[in-house]
Amino acid sequence: MSNNTVSNNTVSNNTVSNNTVSKVAKSKTNSTLLLANNIIKTFRNGEQETFVLKGINLTIPQGKMIALQGASGSGKSTLLNILGLLMRPTSGELMLLDHSLTNLSDAELSNYRNRHLGFVFQYHNLLPDFTALENVAFPAAATRGRLTADIKKRALLLLDKVGLSDRSNFLASQLSGGQKQRVAIARSLINNPKLVFADEPTGNLDQDSAKQVMNLLRDINQTDNTTFLISTHDNSVAANCDDIVRIIDGKIADV
Repeated sequence: MSNNTVSNNTVSNNTVSNNTVSKVAKSKTNSTLLLANNIIKTFRNGEQETFVLKGINLTIPQGKMIALQGASGSGKSTLLNILGLLMRPTSGELMLLDHSLTNLSDAELSNYRNRHLGFVFQYHNLLPDFTALENVAFPAAATRGRLTADIKKRALLLLDKVGLSDRSNFLASQLSGGQKQRVAIARSLINNPKLVFADEPTGNLDQDSAKQVMNLLRDINQTDNTTFLISTHDNSVAANCDDIVRIIDGKIADV
């Protein structure tokens, strides 16, 4: 695992003022892919305001595999949703490929997400009555409004990459758990994303299948220079990543 560079910053906010940590993972290419600057997220319940994220500073370089760890309630899931453009922060700035996303409309954020980001979930979220090929092709086909020949060709290539070319016409419901997760990984790559978010990708798998999935992610990372941010409770998964970011009580831990 590579060494991490960590620096302390002071975050000033009307409600929050404390020392936070800026976590910077060393890049193979020194090219910043995603930058989070002083991300704060609060939730209101009547007059009560709860701070979930308390000034997160995070740099994700191109070509890295980074593990995100934190206990339940630490703010890990909220941070993942914000970085994945599924939720807006209360304040702070996100930059993707040197473009600020702060003032984009919901439609523009959705377009950015579809073009540049991919997602793999713990329970794969496949459509059970669709074939493996149809599941992989779905995000691209939905964007274009139909399944084109070039989308189908790319979906087949991705199924081959994950070792499932012989299962392309199998329904998702006919696949094993490990096979479903490999289809989900192929699906996450259909739009050539720069960054893939993997939320507990091995959490629902047996040990052998989990190892196969992690080997597959690493192979994709190294051959295609695809960046992965992997949320995981599994220390063995984290140990196989280039860097580990730990979040505690809404702040990134100084480790």
